[in-house]
Amino acid sequence: MSASWRPANLMPQSLLYHPPQGGYQFYMSEPHIHATHPALITRLKRAEGHLRHVIGMIEAGKPCTEIATQMQAVERALTTAKRALIHDHIDHCLGNGGESDLIEMRNLAKLL
Repeated sequence: MSASWRPANLMPQSLLYHPPQGGYQFYMSEPHIHATHPALITRLKRAEGHLRHVIGMIEAGKPCTEIATQMQAVERALTTAKRALIHDHIDHCLGNGGESDLIEMRNLAKLL
């Protein structure tokens, strides 16, 4: 783990509420955990280990094609995790059917 990465519960409060470029439609006021989050965390930790291996390959001077192949596998793992998170969010966090849900669905579609 890099020194700059810190879990949300250890981050200064001033950093928690700054949206990324492009912003969010809303902020969740309370943390929530879905039943799928532990599996998602496991998947991301596996991808993190794989990424560390790729960094080691670069440092060891492995052939670029081998590195690129492994990087593609890391990208696929992250994409799969992102899709699972978004689908879970759609299934469990949306559903009022209001204008805000429609706006959020449009924004989520851009991430898929």
